[in-house]
Amino acid sequence: MSVQFPPSAAPRSAYPADVLPARLRRLLLHLASAGTPVSAYVYDGEVAAERARELRAALPEWAAVHYAVKANSFPGVVAALAPHVDGFEVASRAELDLALSARPTTDGARGEAATTRRTTPAPAGGTTGRSVPAPVEGTTGRSAPAPVVAAGPAKSPPFLAALIRARVEAINAESLLELHRISAIAVAEGVRARVTLRVNPASIPVTGSLRMGGVPSQFGVAEPDVPDVLRAAARLPGLDLVGFHVHAASGNLDADAHAAYLRWCVEWSARTAREHGVDLRLVDVGGGIGVAFEGEKPFDVARFGELAAQVEPPPGVKVLLEPGRYLVADCGWYAAEAIDVKTSYGTSYVLIRGGINHFQLPTSWDIVHNMAVLPVEDWPEDCPRPALTGTEVTVTGELCTPEDTLLRDVRVDRVRAGDIVVFPYAGSYGWEFAMHRFLGHPVAERHLL
Repeated sequence: MSVQFPPSAAPRSAYPADVLPARLRRLLLHLASAGTPVSAYVYDGEVAAERARELRAALPEWAAVHYAVKANSFPGVVAALAPHVDGFEVASRAELDLALSARPTTDGARGEAATTRRTTPAPAGGTTGRSVPAPVEGTTGRSAPAPVVAAGPAKSPPFLAALIRARVEAINAESLLELHRISAIAVAEGVRARVTLRVNPASIPVTGSLRMGGVPSQFGVAEPDVPDVLRAAARLPGLDLVGFHVHAASGNLDADAHAAYLRWCVEWSARTAREHGVDLRLVDVGGGIGVAFEGEKPFDVARFGELAAQVEPPPGVKVLLEPGRYLVADCGWYAAEAIDVKTSYGTSYVLIRGGINHFQLPTSWDIVHNMAVLPVEDWPEDCPRPALTGTEVTVTGELCTPEDTLLRDVRVDRVRAGDIVVFPYAGSYGWEFAMHRFLGHPVAERHLL
């Protein structure tokens, strides 16, 4: 079995320490002064909030932004985003509870949106200057649905029951069996559950950095099977089928391609709804907006908004986006103290208080995730302090496996034992994605600036 390492970073150099915000540097040096080796995530909620505000302001009024909680479930980050998104996308009971506790107030979110987001003409036959449709009242008549959508394969019956009792805006159903389970639970609860059908399309006629449909997957219903599933769903008494969910994009930095993808999802959903008698009210296009790393061109939000505004959903249809990584990647940093530095057979290593048990993303996603070195001057006078200067280093962690490697062959001016290695763009799929229990080391702390 071959060992999995992240790609070589050569000939890149580490970022200079001054790319780290001053507040972050002060906090990390304060943590270092406590005497316990630093190992922490630090988040700036305002960075995430600004990203959400920028995206929402660019989109037309018929679009809604639901933050995908799986990207970063730190309560402080979720709370910072809540006033600036329309809701949340969840994939577990824990995420559901977090979203319900932090969910935005409809009046507050819409009030802000009205002052920042453009009003677009309605399609032919509709009214002009329409806003996002208000959530449809549930069959119990108690209140509007919770601004939460749920996704993910293999939802357990207890999780489905929790979603139905929470009266979420939509459950993205992944299979016919899941639709049957949802209906049975809803009937027992005396309600009809709002659902969308997740579809694995045969193909997406769009170029760019998109993952095309039509390949075997555990996600969604294969497009050829959709007609039979819709006919079966129409006979289930506990369902209110409100639309479709398509998630066929990932890491897309091309605004034109992503707008074309959105258009395709809307047009496919409208056509399929007409053909099969579905009362279309919601089209969920998933996430997929990419995050630019070193040397890549960032996603053009303004361009995406301009092109999205040219799409004409049927009157009364909400188009929902589920960004996760895009909203939070640059709001977080993973920082870990260099416990040791050494050279072995010509390769220089920086060994940190952490590793893939805290930050698994670079290895699992096969990416170069660059770092900065924050100098720490405090060091015991009676202890030698090893240092590496003007050389390429490989950053590894504290686990007993060679796969515990976060960065390879990056050039540093200087790094010493006791300095702090800091990885920017660690706000998404960082703490949540790591293998915390392996070897039983303490998990990374989490702090909010």
